[in-house]
Amino acid sequence: CEPAEEEYENHLKNRIGAARWTIDAVPPVVERLKEEARRQGLWNLFLPHRLPGFLPKDLSPPMYLSNREYGILCEIMGRSFLCPEACNCNAPDTGNMEVFLTHGTLEQQKIYLKPLLEGKIRSAFLMTEPDVASSDATNIETRLTKMIVVENGIKKTKYILNGKKWWSTGAMDPRCSVALVLARMDYSHPSVSSQSDGESPTGAHGVHTVVVVPMEKIQMVRALTVFGYDDAPHGHAEVKMENIELDESCLVLGEGKGFEIAQSRLGPGRIHHCMRAVGLAARCYELMLKRSMERETFGKRLCQHGGCQEMIADSRADLEAARLLTLSCASAIDNLGANKARDQIAMIKYAVPELAFRIIDRAVQVHGGAGVSQDFPLARALAGMRTLRIADGPDAVHKRTVAKIEIRRASKMFNSRL
Repeated sequence: CEPAEEEYENHLKNRIGAARWTIDAVPPVVERLKEEARRQGLWNLFLPHRLPGFLPKDLSPPMYLSNREYGILCEIMGRSFLCPEACNCNAPDTGNMEVFLTHGTLEQQKIYLKPLLEGKIRSAFLMTEPDVASSDATNIETRLTKMIVVENGIKKTKYILNGKKWWSTGAMDPRCSVALVLARMDYSHPSVSSQSDGESPTGAHGVHTVVVVPMEKIQMVRALTVFGYDDAPHGHAEVKMENIELDESCLVLGEGKGFEIAQSRLGPGRIHHCMRAVGLAARCYELMLKRSMERETFGKRLCQHGGCQEMIADSRADLEAARLLTLSCASAIDNLGANKARDQIAMIKYAVPELAFRIIDRAVQVHGGAGVSQDFPLARALAGMRTLRIADGPDAVHKRTVAKIEIRRASKMFNSRL
């Protein structure tokens, strides 16, 4: 996939504005890489278990991998931004496919899961909102208003969706056909008298629901850039939902199950993100080594200067630390389950992006002016890695989780009360 990156970039180079978000903007090399991945049996490698019987067997991988085994492959895929999509292992589609596979109805699986597994469509997961601090999911303001209506003498349940979302990754993609939307239940409609207080009786985390929404019902407000990169034709968007009418068939798992579904996406999925980060950092580290052996300053090669040698040594240690932290977490999920590995999952969320960022930052420094140019993948890698420390929830939230678990353990160990 690395050699194909130039062809990919050249295809988009002269497209500006709205032309970057059309089906013609999707570089043909993507489909060629997909065909080759399927031919080699490298398709849907993320799948955790067998598919439902109605789906074609050729959509399953040749073998089912543990989180640790798949994590090792994610490191390889992370070296190129093209590789995850080429193998149909790209976010947010993998998480959404797992949601449909685990929680979706048969109808949802037939309409959306099958074409996603085939790589024919793409999807988005809409959670983050512009007007609230979305790292605390209880702040979510998008409303799903429940109503009871009578049609032809028959009572039916309907829902009206209203709200704004942003950082909706993939929503700008012309191939994106469906979005999973996290919304807050609203029982204030007069027809729903039993929930007239507007809150679910199941607590703060029981008021959220995930609904399936066709993309044609969602309004695009604008494309968002990440440090100036628009990531077209996939991209990120701010979107608006105004009075979107849905029925019970659009619910995933049922009312009030949104937090449970959102959390289910964030366990094994973090292994994927972190190991891809390790793979990208490894590629940048190799570029740094190569550059340091080719360039000379003050009569000797860069790699012969003590300062550069220190950066190389620190980067190697950071790379190994990031890799082993993530694989240890993957093994814990495999052996104990995601719930009992919560501390390790939270730990890699903040530690690995930071370790990878430091490696890439040193690689940029060794490359000098070339490191921040379009001639190397370093600038884009640096922007992406810095973003990951926010995109998966800010570092502070994950550190808070780890600290609370550690303090609770310590309290039991020392018979202390806090």
